[in-house]
Amino acid sequence: MPNNQENRNRNNNSNKSVEEAGRKGGEATSNNHNQEFYEEIGRKGGEARNNQKESSKKSREETSGQSTKRNEDDYNSINS
Repeated sequence: MPNNQENRNRNNNSNKSVEEAGRKGGEATSNNHNQEFYEEIGRKGGEARNNQKESSKKSREETSGQSTKRNEDDYNSINS
């Protein structure tokens, strides 16, 4: 009887592993698209990742400032 790992590594449509299915899909994509396609999706992915980093940085900065203000308020209310 196959274990859970074997089940995860099988494609439901055949006896191919996920690795084999991924390889075949990558080859088909490669045959259907040119270098410009890969350059464009790479650029878009890089821009999206950069936007995530900027958004995360802004969020951390905003949270950091709020945390400091809360700590000061807590300190003042305890020591009043």
